[in-house]
Amino acid sequence: MSDDDRARWDARYAERPAATTDSIGLPEAFRPFVAQFPSAGSALDVACGDGAAAVWLASRGMDVLGVDVSPVAVRRAIELAAAAGVAERCRFEVADLDEGLPAGPMADVILCLAFRNARLDAAITARLTPGGLLAASALSEVGGYTGRFRVAAGELDRAFAHLDVLASGERDGRAWLLARR
Repeated sequence: MSDDDRARWDARYAERPAATTDSIGLPEAFRPFVAQFPSAGSALDVACGDGAAAVWLASRGMDVLGVDVSPVAVRRAIELAAAAGVAERCRFEVADLDEGLPAGPMADVILCLAFRNARLDAAITARLTPGGLLAASALSEVGGYTGRFRVAAGELDRAFAHLDVLASGERDGRAWLLARR
């Protein structure tokens, strides 16, 4: 990622209010499936942003690594984990995902929310433990508009068709998928 892109994301996070413990949780699309998410093990949150979903997983008992390109987002995620009392279960790092998924151990859960880089699909799948859960979401052309950062209709389902897809959907400019390895 270019320095300009990193600066743009830092500015975007700096402009918005910091996440509070009230914002901890999964995106709305995944809330009906809370029971599918384990309460122990390890998790990887790809493009974790301010850490709301990562901290939610930690509050359930998981050990979580969150990575994001923005140092501002990572700092806010660290602060949110501390405010929620789960800092010992969370580790956050700055990582340029254009360079690939950072090396690390297998994960029982991988979140990739509001971010899409098809070049990471194989690495994400390979990083999931057998039976591991993938929760992915992205901006979509379905009910939205076309653009560089929007997935085409059915893209997430096609990309992860080799997994056991538990649920997926597309509407209102958003696509999401929940699947097991």
